[in-house]
Amino acid sequence: MSSSCPAAHRADGRTITERFHAFHTHNPHVFRALERMTARHLAAGATRVGLKDLFEDLRRDLPDGVAGLNNNFTALYARQLIAAHPQWSSAFELRRRRAA
Repeated sequence: MSSSCPAAHRADGRTITERFHAFHTHNPHVFRALERMTARHLAAGATRVGLKDLFEDLRRDLPDGVAGLNNNFTALYARQLIAAHPQWSSAFELRRRRAA
């Protein structure tokens, strides 16, 4: 089986972006928590913030965890944070997206 099969990167036929938007719609508290965590890191003197580290903190800190918080969403959350807070753009390393 080829690992380059486009369907291998999709769950239920939906793209990562589609799954992200569905997750975000049902879990807006995740974005708010990521905003607070990023602001705290930057206020404490950090110049770079890693979304995967923040995801692990969320998984550990939220009482019931965050079902469906997929590591594939980190880049999309970073872009969303930068869109909401352009002054944070240098805190996140972004790469060109290859998939939808």
